[in-house]
Amino acid sequence: MNKQMNEKNFRFELKYKSEECWGRVGEIHTRRGIIPTPIFMPVGTAGTVKTLSPEDLHTAGASIILGNTYHLYLRPGTDVLDHFGGLHNMMAWNKPMLTDSGGFQVFSLKKLNKITDDGVEFSSHLDGSRHWLTPEESMRIQRSIGSEIMMVFDECCPYPADYTTAKAAMDRSVAWAKRCRADHPEMRNGQALFGIVQGSMYLPLRLESIERTGEIGFEGLAVGGLSVGEPKHLMIEVLDGMMPHMPEHLPRYLMGVGTPEDLFTGVERGIDMFDCVHPTRIARHATVFTTNGRISLLNARWQCSDEPIDRNCQCYACKNFSRGYMRHLFKAKEILGLRMASLHNVTFMINLMNNIRLSLIEKRFEQFKNEFLTRYLAKEG
Repeated sequence: MNKQMNEKNFRFELKYKSEECWGRVGEIHTRRGIIPTPIFMPVGTAGTVKTLSPEDLHTAGASIILGNTYHLYLRPGTDVLDHFGGLHNMMAWNKPMLTDSGGFQVFSLKKLNKITDDGVEFSSHLDGSRHWLTPEESMRIQRSIGSEIMMVFDECCPYPADYTTAKAAMDRSVAWAKRCRADHPEMRNGQALFGIVQGSMYLPLRLESIERTGEIGFEGLAVGGLSVGEPKHLMIEVLDGMMPHMPEHLPRYLMGVGTPEDLFTGVERGIDMFDCVHPTRIARHATVFTTNGRISLLNARWQCSDEPIDRNCQCYACKNFSRGYMRHLFKAKEILGLRMASLHNVTFMINLMNNIRLSLIEKRFEQFKNEFLTRYLAKEG
């Protein structure tokens, strides 16, 4: 009976493998719906994708969003989350959710934390209060949030890092992954748990991490510790070396990576899941994606422009507003500008991934990639 429930609550189905590259098409089945892969996941750091309502996200076509364990632990706290029966109820989101473990945020505090083999002591960025975060505590917080997919607590190694530092962080991540699995057995509360591969830019460490983390047994496997300041070509070299060794039967998640170019880079190497704050972050600064590249809506050339942000987009902003009006909103510091730009960028990324998925199935991925990037990298202005 338990096995049947586990299979019903979470499973990954690989539907198609490309003949052009390592790209693949699949479905992740969860208790709150099916996630088509490859997928781009908007980031809702503190229980909201900034400026966007759940209805906006539905309209944009989002099938899963992210929540941030570190921020939700500090505010509103697990007592409040438990009161509402989890974040889904609190924020009125009825589709799947993935939560990170809090590790990246804790380790990014640098001088404000103390790392030991037991866990991490850190100071809150809100009020300076001291907190103790362990693998077990990360699991407890994520169970209070109620996400469909939880991440193990790991040590994210900064770039650059010497081999000894990277090895120590990888060893600790494996040890903590075992503790996370012990505290959160397979599909406890209907929540899947993904392992995380670490090892910085050292391929031998990455391969060792894949083997040791995979042996623990998780419902998915993520690639952590990339896009942390290293040159793009180095990230690609690491992915090229490790992806053939990633388990084929598990969904593969590239953490924190998600520009339009990155989607093509990851998909053709067999990545199934992407997330990034980039689309909404740049939107709040008046920068938007178009088929012809990124543009700044603050540019004076758009002051009297009647054209939409992108003629190929069917989001609410593109169907109703001109670039001239969008520029006015930002110049007047009206909140609607932030919301519409964010809605457009999230819609753009989700639609792009839908088109990438279709191009894989129709065996024209390389053609689509070349056509898209040729126009996108031309940069309209």
